[in-house]
Amino acid sequence: MIRLLPLLTLPALAACAPATESPPQSPGEAPGAAYMALGTEPGWTLEITPARLNYDGDYGATKIMATNPGAKPSLNGRTYVSDRLSVVIKTAPCSDGMSDRRFADTVRVVADGKTLHGCGGKILPPDTLAGSSWTFVSIGGVAVAKDRPTALQFDGTRLSGSAGCNRFSGSYAAADSTLTAGSLMATEMACPGPGMTQEAAFFQLMAAPVRLTFADDGTLILTGSAGRTAVLRRVI
Repeated sequence: MIRLLPLLTLPALAACAPATESPPQSPGEAPGAAYMALGTEPGWTLEITPARLNYDGDYGATKIMATNPGAKPSLNGRTYVSDRLSVVIKTAPCSDGMSDRRFADTVRVVADGKTLHGCGGKILPPDTLAGSSWTFVSIGGVAVAKDRPTALQFDGTRLSGSAGCNRFSGSYAAADSTLTAGSLMATEMACPGPGMTQEAAFFQLMAAPVRLTFADDGTLILTGSAGRTAVLRRVI
């Protein structure tokens, strides 16, 4: 059975304000927070804490742990230099090469003489929602049930998904900093457990205009009236 949900309007994506540098943390992070960077081919990750540089390279085959020597200012960024590891962080948008995720910083690492390139810092909001796919983390401040698959996809001019029970879909258009959804159609079946509850909370949230914001880790936050929220993590 199909039912129609009311027209939804969503305000535009909030702009990301430029961050200020506060070494050795990532710009905008609280003291004590770790800065993360990564690269591919071969895969590597780097964690910078106030005390340590922790490098994991060659898909885990190479590990370097060094005392954080402190950040030194460099052109449009900062550098860290230790015996086996040096890092150059430049404030410039960067793609990780394996998906369309974009990060705030471009990172170059020299590990035991081997130079690698990658990205780090905040995950930037996508340029467009079209082509993106998300999964729900929480709805109404409550974590979604792990046994109920959830999704929200934006494909061309249509959106579709499930908040834990029924499938819904409809048209959408982005114009003048507003995302407008047409009448959404949804299947109508009963689901055991919390699936129906979290779905009802999501439809209630989306019954009025919703503000979109992005956290530093790339999660999408939908905020409606009375502070109700839905938090989603990007899949692709």
